[in-house]
Amino acid sequence: MKYLSTLGLAAALSGVFSCAQKPTQEPIKEEVNLMIKAEQVAEHAGQPVFQYILDNGTMQVEMSNFGGLITRIIVPDKNGNKENIALTFDTVEEYLTKANPFFGATAGRVANRIGGAKFELDGKTYGLAKNNGNNTLHGGNEGFNKKVWTPETYTNDSVVGVKMSYLSVDGEEGYPGNLQTTLWMELTTDNALRIRFESETDQKTILNLTNHTYFNLGGMKRDVQDHEFQFWADAYTPVDAELIPTGEIKDVTGTPFDFRTPKILGEQIAANGGGFDHNMVIKREPSDEMTHFVRVRHPESGRVMDMYSDNVGVQFYTGNFLEGFAGAEGKTYGKHWGFCLESQNWPDAIHHDNFPSPVLNPGEKYEHTIEYRFSVEK
Repeated sequence: MKYLSTLGLAAALSGVFSCAQKPTQEPIKEEVNLMIKAEQVAEHAGQPVFQYILDNGTMQVEMSNFGGLITRIIVPDKNGNKENIALTFDTVEEYLTKANPFFGATAGRVANRIGGAKFELDGKTYGLAKNNGNNTLHGGNEGFNKKVWTPETYTNDSVVGVKMSYLSVDGEEGYPGNLQTTLWMELTTDNALRIRFESETDQKTILNLTNHTYFNLGGMKRDVQDHEFQFWADAYTPVDAELIPTGEIKDVTGTPFDFRTPKILGEQIAANGGGFDHNMVIKREPSDEMTHFVRVRHPESGRVMDMYSDNVGVQFYTGNFLEGFAGAEGKTYGKHWGFCLESQNWPDAIHHDNFPSPVLNPGEKYEHTIEYRFSVEK
């Protein structure tokens, strides 16, 4: 793989390739031209902040090394009309100054919630920031979503992307160990957004990384209750009133969490009393197998998103706490205006011996891959 420095403000690379065709869906386009543009748009904590545009001729993904952000995903509908399908601000610079509910962010060190904002390792208790009631959420007050990552652009004959690295020092946000993390975010020739993480530590620690993009396949015209979801999941982990897992692993049969056949989201939200913010179980044991976990279809536009992951769970969140949020292009994001599919370990796993362990030891390597694959149905 060839790496290109981002010291220049722009780079463009092109080639023509064929898209793979899926049996039940049409490829969005037959030819692609891989290109990447990099532009410094700000400075934060003495480090340059870049905006990147990845383009394969069919779809575009915009991102930044601030927070490992995905800021836009622009894909065509069944008529070829291209629209952004990710909740966002108008500019990257706004992420530096405006509070937001983790739009497009890389969440870490530990994504999701840790009950009581503390945990124990080898008899020692580590205190964390209480930034979500009595609990910690998505890494604390200044998680990975607020850090400037060191970037490089890269390409090969099938992908174009940005490699980012960040060293989280021992004690940052209360977590032990110097943790070195590398993040790759790339666009493929066959319309997949691929996100890969690798981490290593010099002390025993806990780790759970994900991306927190909010999707709306309809292009921000209304909420996402008209989307159709199918999950290949036979269980979920129930939560208490503070959204902390109880430790139970529950069969979805006979519950609103049963998406094993396609369901319209709004109907399931109503059945569940207001929305979802729960871990859906992909696997009971860790493995490096990529699993087709969920398909989301927007009947009106024809857009389809298939998500694959090698992790053990996905936090399914339906924007329950969005309320009158001023987003990009003059749009106001309301309740259920977007959904998140956060591939990760099961939440609060450090407090549940029956959950897959979040512990990372020196000499081990944390690896995690997510793919969002886009297509259209006519």
